[in-house]
Amino acid sequence: MSSTVLYNDQGGAEAGVEAGQENTPTSSSTGAAFGLFSADFKKNEDLKEMLESNKESLKLEAMKRVVGLIAKGKNASELFPAVVKNVASKNIELKKLVYVYLVRYAEEQQDLALLSISTFQRALKDPNQFIRASALRVLSSIRVPIIVPIMMLAIKEAAADLSPYVRKTSAHAIQKLYSLDPDQKEQLIEVIEKLLKDRSTLVAGSVVMAFEEVCPDRIVLIHKNFRKLCNLLVDVEEWGQVVIISMLTRYARTQFTSPWKEGATFDENNDKTFYDSDTEEKKDEQEAKPYVMDPDHRLLLRNTKPLLQSRNTAVVMSVAQLYWHLAPKHEVSVVTKSLVRLLRSHREVQYIVLQNIATMSIQRKGMFEPFMKSFYVRSTDATHIKTLKLEILTNLANEANISTILREFQTYVKSQDKAFAAATIQAIGRCATNISEVTDTCLNGLVLLLSNRDETVVAESVVVIKKLLQTQPTQHCEIIKHMAKLFDNITVPMARASILWLMGEYCERVPKIAPDVLRKMAKSFTAEEDIVKLQTVNLAAKLYLTNSKQTKLLTQYILNLGKYDQNYDIRDRTRFIRQLIVPNEKSGALNKYARRILLAPKPAPVLESAFKDRDRFQLGTLSHSLNTKATGYQELSDWPEVAPDQSVRNVEVIEPIKEWAPTVGKAKKTKSDEKFYSDDEEEKEEEGSESSGSEDSSSSSSGSSSEESASESEESSSESGKTSGDSGQSSSGSEKSSSESESEQKKKKKTKKAPQKKSKPTAEESDSDENGNGPVPQASSSSSESSSSGSESDIEDESDSDSAVPQKKKSDAKPKPKVEVKTKKEVSLLDLDDFSPAPTNAPMSSVISSSLLSDLEGLSLSNVSSTMQVTTPSFGPVKSYDLLHHMTGKGLSAKYHFPRQPCLYEPSMVSVQVTLTNSSDHSLEEIHIGDRSPAGLNIHCFNTVERLEQEASVTVSMGIDFSDSTQAANFQLCTKEDQFSVSIQPAVGELLMPSSLNEQDFCKEQGKLLGMNETSATITMATANTPSQAINKQVLSVANVGVVSSSQNNMHRFAGRTISSSALVLVSLELKESSSALLTINTEKSVMASMLLRDLKQALAQA
Repeated sequence: MSSTVLYNDQGGAEAGVEAGQENTPTSSSTGAAFGLFSADFKKNEDLKEMLESNKESLKLEAMKRVVGLIAKGKNASELFPAVVKNVASKNIELKKLVYVYLVRYAEEQQDLALLSISTFQRALKDPNQFIRASALRVLSSIRVPIIVPIMMLAIKEAAADLSPYVRKTSAHAIQKLYSLDPDQKEQLIEVIEKLLKDRSTLVAGSVVMAFEEVCPDRIVLIHKNFRKLCNLLVDVEEWGQVVIISMLTRYARTQFTSPWKEGATFDENNDKTFYDSDTEEKKDEQEAKPYVMDPDHRLLLRNTKPLLQSRNTAVVMSVAQLYWHLAPKHEVSVVTKSLVRLLRSHREVQYIVLQNIATMSIQRKGMFEPFMKSFYVRSTDATHIKTLKLEILTNLANEANISTILREFQTYVKSQDKAFAAATIQAIGRCATNISEVTDTCLNGLVLLLSNRDETVVAESVVVIKKLLQTQPTQHCEIIKHMAKLFDNITVPMARASILWLMGEYCERVPKIAPDVLRKMAKSFTAEEDIVKLQTVNLAAKLYLTNSKQTKLLTQYILNLGKYDQNYDIRDRTRFIRQLIVPNEKSGALNKYARRILLAPKPAPVLESAFKDRDRFQLGTLSHSLNTKATGYQELSDWPEVAPDQSVRNVEVIEPIKEWAPTVGKAKKTKSDEKFYSDDEEEKEEEGSESSGSEDSSSSSSGSSSEESASESEESSSESGKTSGDSGQSSSGSEKSSSESESEQKKKKKTKKAPQKKSKPTAEESDSDENGNGPVPQASSSSSESSSSGSESDIEDESDSDSAVPQKKKSDAKPKPKVEVKTKKEVSLLDLDDFSPAPTNAPMSSVISSSLLSDLEGLSLSNVSSTMQVTTPSFGPVKSYDLLHHMTGKGLSAKYHFPRQPCLYEPSMVSVQVTLTNSSDHSLEEIHIGDRSPAGLNIHCFNTVERLEQEASVTVSMGIDFSDSTQAANFQLCTKEDQFSVSIQPAVGELLMPSSLNEQDFCKEQGKLLGMNETSATITMATANTPSQAINKQVLSVANVGVVSSSQNNMHRFAGRTISSSALVLVSLELKESSSALLTINTEKSVMASMLLRDLKQALAQA
């Protein structure tokens, strides 16, 4: 009978206990006499008699039931004397169960357990490894100082045991003994040192845990074992992986130099092996100016990367924190997908993962921007999950995506969860302070929320508006007046107090309204809350100093009321204010400074993320989660300035032996072990695919797809085949793995270059800069897009939606397939507009996208009349134009297109998106815009791209004011070393934005634009009876105008406005008999009209 059956046979045990009275010879009819109250007593008596019987079978049955009781959480401690008698039993199965019981209760019943100590010592020599391990476990559970020497001896013997299972148990016992008697530390360290040299994956996790508990500062013990631990890592059990990764993170921070240094360049093709001679190392150090990553540092990063696919969320989280704290900045993004995958787990896991993402997203927005949809709040989320997602969305907000985020926030404000709605309003306030372009929009939206029925929403809005107004009070007198009007309807004390504070602080800007508010407050003073009373006294004092003529009597009245208030704070404040502002002989010198004290300019509050300072704690730790230092937390040290001697890690490594590990439960199949992250096999496959000369993307990347594609499937079949015996394949010594790492990287580069014509470079290779001008988000390798499947597809879709437009620009294919690709994607994704950088400028209502309008009290981004709104185009063909050829640009190529979205930076600017690609063999730095001509040309430049890796791409947004002219905008595109003259020439149709008119308004406006403002021509259509859909398509491909619905079949109307001057442009097409048609354009801009007529004529001839 296997031990598993005994441990798990709980249901049967419980049932057996219930039926014990009838089954056993000892149960009698006396049970009835005791009645209901003796049920437990009866059961235990029954078990005691079974345990004391002479039959092994009865004893075994009784022990099964007892262990079943323990498993159910019931107390079986009173059976201790009966159980402990069986500790010397010859039956192995019975002995195992007795030990399971003793481990649970030895600490509570120490005296009785001590009686059996000689039995445990004998059991330490038992031929059965489970008995030896169980005896040691029981011995270390008896927490009596007198047996410390016996325990010490037992641990030392077990550490040299032939069975890895027993050695693992001795590592666990070390921690117990250390907590019982810390004086044994030095002896225990010797045992730890011995166990660290163990080559078994079963022991590794447990001994590192003992190391962390007993002597975490003894880094010297790790040096010789560093490479072995890195190589064994993938085969250690999951909780061991967590402990080892945490320890190696701390180790690496003390032994390697920082890969984040300013201006550090990477020399990854350094083919030096681990074991080169010292003289060669010294030469290299003198010559090597660029940052060269220590091969051991690279080994650690490479061997932890496959664990991002682990099913255990703790392992994924620990690898993510390791990359965050140790990896070069452009490599950290490999953890993004795995973290986003964890958000599908339970809410407890989500909470911790979101906390860590919130900290990461403050410093590295670019990492999580492609997955912004994953952080949208769901109605089923708990409040603490919602607020964390809100925090992350606010951190990710930038000029490009703010319109999408604000639209999302509008919905959240309506949430029934009041705490969440209030947090959303605070988030809107943070967005408004961080992104100056939308400050006015947010303010106007928050003012509309003041008329909401919900008090919580109103109160929070008032508080946030108060903070925003402090940043620019001069421009917003109207808002202060509006809040004064709403004052009577607002009942939440904090909100009333905030309005009173605003009135007092800016009383000179609203000289007529403030005294009236004070008059109303004097009436209701006695009924108000304390916080409101205090602000009323402050308001009275400020008005007395600035407008004493009107408010002197009111102030005296309020001060008299406050003098006799029940709250001593208000009485004290009143006395203080009276002495300060009303001069008398007692008040002394302070009176002269009353105005300076009360009306001093106050600094605006800074709205910051609650996670801003959490990065001082290591990610994934309890301290980080609580934002306070927890007991036992060990801080990460700073990187050393000079790397310590790396030769300390050199050791003669023997290939790990596949040791026999005990099978607890069913035997595992060994067939599936063969290919689990095995570097050797991947390399062979890569070599094979390369030598066959196949340039096809799927075959050329097949070798690297196992490691590179980062398939996020939580139930990956390769994961389930993991056993401790794989260590031989995955790690055949550190010397070998070093050379593998170098050759793998070369091969990856080769395999990536082939399919790159079709797809974008990886997120790992192209680091995004801190301003959010990140690279085009993409899957980890070209093969992953074609080969990954299953649960990753959702994440892939999110990433693809972001990169859909830039991908089309990148490809050199014909225009028609581009459009087809786009429509195909739109079927499966959310609106593409949501994710294209289509920000909106708040103050100018005329350019705001209608999709942001909402009759919700929430953030209305527009107050345009219903007859003439600006709309998003119903058809958005993407035409890319070359800005800079890679031959001219010394490897830097640039393409641009017009996304036909309102420009965030200024309403008079045309939005332009530029895709920069580095085709050179080195990274480019400091890409920015230099001189421009003509000199008065108004361009909003994109933020400097600090670094663009080779074969990487990045899409940036800029705005250009063409002043309704097709004259080219000339400027210089600069890198750190070179300058290239480029020019952007817009087609006349791109200088327009669509306008939404109905047919009646169209005819009315057309009537105003006759005579010199009308340009018309008769044109010949390609075919007679051209369908209206085809006509609309051709017109919209030429000009960014809106379709006006028409009641006549032969009449097509389109309306738009010029972006710079907002002049109306009306296009009408009247179909005649046969294939002729009359095309008419009405606008004040006659030059534009003639150019537009020419372009439309050409397009419609092809319709």
